[in-house]
Amino acid sequence: MKEANETLATDFILLGLFPNMRFVSILIYAIILIYLTAVTGNFTLLLLIAMDLRLHTPMYFLLSQLSLVDLALISSTVPKMMINFFSGRKAITRLACGTQIFFFFTLGGAECILLTLMAYDRYVAVCNPLSYVVIMNHKVCLQMAVVSWIGGILASTAHTIYTMNLPICGSREIHHFFCEMPAIMKISCKDTSTYELVVFVMGISFIIIPFGLITASYIFIFLTVLRMKSPQGRKKALATCSSHLMVVSFYLGPCVYLYMTPGSSHSPEQEQAVSVFCTVLTPMLNPLIYSLRNKDVVGALQKVLGKHSVSKQNT
Repeated sequence: MKEANETLATDFILLGLFPNMRFVSILIYAIILIYLTAVTGNFTLLLLIAMDLRLHTPMYFLLSQLSLVDLALISSTVPKMMINFFSGRKAITRLACGTQIFFFFTLGGAECILLTLMAYDRYVAVCNPLSYVVIMNHKVCLQMAVVSWIGGILASTAHTIYTMNLPICGSREIHHFFCEMPAIMKISCKDTSTYELVVFVMGISFIIIPFGLITASYIFIFLTVLRMKSPQGRKKALATCSSHLMVVSFYLGPCVYLYMTPGSSHSPEQEQAVSVFCTVLTPMLNPLIYSLRNKDVVGALQKVLGKHSVSKQNT
């Protein structure tokens, strides 16, 4: 049946974060603080990895890629939300909406792949340490980074093209604080049940399979750690791996809820709450988890701060 009243060439209206919530301004200011913390934390981590030679290892190279992804991910949603809130304007052009969807899925897909490759790096480091330098050489690390970004771009391109070509009948109001595929599918006048199945299959590829590979890697890691005779080596391995497991659970858990369960079972408020956790809180927590629980990163920070204080005293 031919759909009527399609509005394919008009702007969308973002209703914003929890539009019916009282004192939403307090939440907005809290998110601004989180955003600044995330930008500062990830930028500091990137700077430390670049400056300290002790951090020029495969693990920290992959961690720098994760920080880049987190910086871009939180910056793809929060600034637009802040501009809309303080200006009172809620409209977003189709081009801007499509661009936001593209970057969101590119970065989300890249992070899923990157977290899997980081687990493999830890597996090789703990289970096969004598061959670690050979296996995880500079060329392999670069290939891992390229695969992460290309995988995210390919998946994102398919999602963006489909979503932005959905016919919209009637209301163009998106019940979200940024353009997200499930929210747009809900206002489409086209039956999207088939595509929801496609999204589920993509979720298996980018969420369930990575989670399975990460779990398998850490099973082997923990079995190896239990056989270690050195308590210090066991403690260091567990500290590094537990940090990565925390990041994985914080990121993949919300993704399972958003993309692996039927969209009809979510309310707009539930989707927004999960999106805030996934796209705002996680990019802030990642550098804190990796820095506070990592002696190498803390040492590099102390070294930089020590040099800065010495140079100030000399002047």
